[in-house]
Amino acid sequence: MESLTDNKNRAVADIRHIFSKAGGNLGENGCVSYLFEKKGYFVIEKSATDEDALMEVALDAGAEDVREDESNFEVISDPSEFEAVKSAIDAAGIPCVESEISMLPSTTVSLTGKPAEQMIRLMEALDDCDDVQKSYTNADIPEEMVGG
Repeated sequence: MESLTDNKNRAVADIRHIFSKAGGNLGENGCVSYLFEKKGYFVIEKSATDEDALMEVALDAGAEDVREDESNFEVISDPSEFEAVKSAIDAAGIPCVESEISMLPSTTVSLTGKPAEQMIRLMEALDDCDDVQKSYTNADIPEEMVGG
């Protein structure tokens, strides 16, 4: 989680309350950071390009990987290569749905049922908290549970 606040004590108390209400606890600063890697992250709709063209552009510009799911391609890069990869994708006329430096999980944990519902509520509550700028999870929750 990334936060920005003018009152650290209030922010910590609010975030601790959010975690407690969701059945979790707030850990020490950096205690789970080893589960995530800072990466450049791009999402491109499959209808915008074909995989071979995207791979050629992205990999030539320094991307590490191109993945796909049912409707999107994901391009992963080292943060230092983010601007080069973004420029190359833009120059090729391939529109990005999302492009950002993000914290990507190195492993995921599959959640369904009540634990998945608790995680969704936790992420929504963190999103609603004014002091939280960004939150990340390694939970793998079925799309139909999160609203696709």
